[in-house]
Order: sequence, then C-alpha cells, then structure tokens
Amino acid sequence: MTPSLCRRVTSLGGQVLVEKGAGNSAGFTDAEYRAAGARLVPSAAKVWKAADLILKVKEPLEAEFGLLQPGQALFTYLHLAAGPALARELCRKGILGIAYETVEGADGAFPLLKPMSQIAGRLSIQIGAYFLQSQLGGSGVLLGGIPGTMPGHVVVVGAGNSGAHAVQMAAGMGARVTVLDLDTRRLEALDVEYRGRVVTLMSNPANIEHAVADADLLIGAVLIPAAKAPLVVSRKMVAQMRPGSVIVDIAIDQGGCIETIRPTSHQKPVYQEHGVIHYAVPNMPALVGRTSTMGLTQATEPFIAMMVQKGVERALSEHKGLARGVNTRAGRITYDAVAKAVGFDRA
Repeated sequence: MTPSLCRRVTSLGGQVLVEKGAGNSAGFTDAEYRAAGARLVPSAAKVWKAADLILKVKEPLEAEFGLLQPGQALFTYLHLAAGPALARELCRKGILGIAYETVEGADGAFPLLKPMSQIAGRLSIQIGAYFLQSQLGGSGVLLGGIPGTMPGHVVVVGAGNSGAHAVQMAAGMGARVTVLDLDTRRLEALDVEYRGRVVTLMSNPANIEHAVADADLLIGAVLIPAAKAPLVVSRKMVAQMRPGSVIVDIAIDQGGCIETIRPTSHQKPVYQEHGVIHYAVPNMPALVGRTSTMGLTQATEPFIAMMVQKGVERALSEHKGLARGVNTRAGRITYDAVAKAVGFDRA
C-alpha cells in the first residue's frame, strides 16, 4: 500500500495499520503513512492480530503461518499450486484467501498479475545479461554484441505478459531473439510488432530442443494461471546448452517450467548445473521495490477501495472478477486449478 492508497482508504472510512518501516525499501517513510492517516504499529505480528483484511505482496511464508488469524481475509499473491503446505494452513484456519493472480477483469484478463509479469519479464533480461559476464562464471557474451561480432541469442519460452516483455527488453538490447509459444495469435502479434526482427516458433519439443541448444540466455515464461507450471524444457535439453549459458525461470513462483530448476534466493540467486547458470528467485519484482509497489497498487486500488467501501463479502458478491480471486474459503479450496494442483477437493 502506498501512502496515496492509504489516504484513499482512510477517506472511505477504513482504518489502516502499517508495520513501522514497511515502506522503507520502496522509498515510502513512516511519516508519509502517518500523514495519510495510517496507524503505525511496531511489528507485523500486531498488524496480523488486529486487522480484518491483510494486504501483502508475497504469499505468507512458513514463519508467518502462526500469525494468520482464524477467519481473516487475505489479499495477496498466493501461488497455492506450488505451495500445498500454505493451502492446508489457509484451509485449517478458515482464511478467505483472495489471490491477486486469479482476479479477473471484465475482459477475462488478469489485471493484478499483469504488472508483476511485466516487471519480471523485463528484469529477466537485465539479470541474465549480468550473469553472462565472465567474472560471474558466464560465457562472456554481450547480448547486443558490437559491429563485426554475433549478438547473444536470447530464447524465450512463453509469449504471455512476462515473455512478451522479456522479448521487448532483449530486442531493445540488440540481441538475437527467438520466442516460442503454443498460441499462434501471440506469435503473429510479436511478428507484426517487431517486423520480423524476432524469430517466432511454434512451441513443440523439436523446436524447443533446437532453440535451447543455441541459447546464450534462456527465459522460462510459461504460465497457466493458478496452476502448476508445466515442464517444457527437459534436463537433457539443458545439458546440451553451452557452458556459461544462463537460465532465468520466471515461472518459479508456480513451480518452474524447466526440469533442472529449483528456487533460489536474493541472497544466493544462482547455482550451476550441467555447466549452465540457473537463476530462479521467486518474487523477482522485489529487486525493484518502488516500481513494483507503484505498479501493483495502481492495479489493486479499485478492488481495495471497493472492499473497504462495501465490505469484503458484498464486494465479492457484486464483482464477479474479484470473486474469481477467491482461492480458499471456510476451510476449502474454491479454485479448480489450485485444487487439482494440490490434490485437495474443491468446495
């Protein structure tokens, strides 16, 4: 929550509790929240204990499970398909879990997933270019090259929001770019946008294998909303990549789409397997906290304002798109793709 959104919520009659220092990494001070009408409390635990509706970005971590209050409403990215332990805990405590990633707009798109997907897509190229540097164990390839040399080859698997923004950044840096997807309409749109400067391929095992083997930087950007990401790049394909190549798997929040991937952290972001550098930090947008906060809250603001003004339950009953965000309620999983992924019965 930005101070601006805090001011709007309080103007609608809501009370806002903010953990002291919560906005620091995004460049928002406690004084700004206080001026916007928030009450500053000394710890996250006190926020959890007193609030009816909790706003977060990342899903509750295991260390936060004990803070969940029975019957509480939680509005955040949940990514339950990759977190069965969290799903069980939310059900056990009867949490009304509203997931940003499954809230739908009037057009059937996912407006709260979009800004973070855009940021992750753009960051993936920036991060990949960094780890290609020789002193970090990379192959020493400059993505844009220079006159007289071959530019680096970026392969993007998945042409959704995150994939399309990865393509945009890679093309902007002057890299050779290949993008693969099952949806020919997405590929046609990219072909028109880049006037043939980006190679578009139908996503099938043969095309993926050929493209991955030649990639300097491989971006995994396959997403099925709320469901576990499918594995589309096999261990055998990764083993055929050149030593010092880099993989960035944006889909790690949903389990990852590359067989050799496992979650890493901002403190230890990479590891090597088959001589290839793997980067798989969940919540990549945390690296650019200010941009991410402003991008996300401008998308969440209409929904938050609606829940404050009308009450959570009435807002859910009146807005079908917001209601699609409900993943857990009264001890049950309420979203089909999540229930299937975690092996729970749907309500």
